[in-house]
Amino acid sequence: MPPGTLPNTGRAPAAVDRRRLLLGLVPAAAALAGCGRPGGDERSDRPPLALVYRGPQGCPGCPPTIAALLRRAPQPFRVTYVGPGTDVPLTADALAGARLYVQPGGGSDLDGAWRDLRGSAQVLRDWVREGGSYLGLCFGAYLAGRDPGFDLLPGDTDGYIDLPDTTVPDDRDTVVPVTWRGRRRHMYFQDGPAFLLDDGADVDVLATYANGAAAVVVAPYGKGRVGVSGPHPEADRSWYEDADLKNPDGVRFDLARELIARTVGRR
Repeated sequence: MPPGTLPNTGRAPAAVDRRRLLLGLVPAAAALAGCGRPGGDERSDRPPLALVYRGPQGCPGCPPTIAALLRRAPQPFRVTYVGPGTDVPLTADALAGARLYVQPGGGSDLDGAWRDLRGSAQVLRDWVREGGSYLGLCFGAYLAGRDPGFDLLPGDTDGYIDLPDTTVPDDRDTVVPVTWRGRRRHMYFQDGPAFLLDDGADVDVLATYANGAAAVVVAPYGKGRVGVSGPHPEADRSWYEDADLKNPDGVRFDLARELIARTVGRR
């Protein structure tokens, strides 16, 4: 993640030994609207609502970055921050009016973040099961897994740098090549997860790392959908400049927009 903040990984100790979450730091992501949330009472002339987590374990710049991207997407969202320290706790009432929930990167302690979130875990799972959409980026993708986590995936997560055939040897900020729907692309990366999917799982693998491990996936969860990414398709120019990195593709947001579109059920 961008230097000057906590490391951008979200990998956990203990219960998930290999997820030594240092957590991602960086701003965040893009989006389009879609997906039918039950009980939605939005007016048709208003953009759908996205809730972006902004709790104490996150990096200060991550939620505002994704919020900006969501607001200026081709089909924009309204954005409300939720979580400890905001005016809106993560509750069933808050989720009831939302189309999308975003768990950004940022943080330094998976277990600590889970202590803040576990009281909301069941209401979040219920909301997704009934038609909501969860987007997890780096640390937020780790939290979509298990032990600790929301348990929203057909499988679990592990740190890409911990895999025996990884192409990234440590947790420094870097740019990784991925194969995105058959095309070679590059994304900002800092100790993000790979996804260890159950055999025969009903998932759309949008991108794989160089070793073939799943890097970006979208999966159904009940009537809802879960989109997760180990790298950061939402990283903006400042991330690259601050880390003295260059993306061979240029700084583009088409991958972030596609991920969000598919997470909320659009093609």
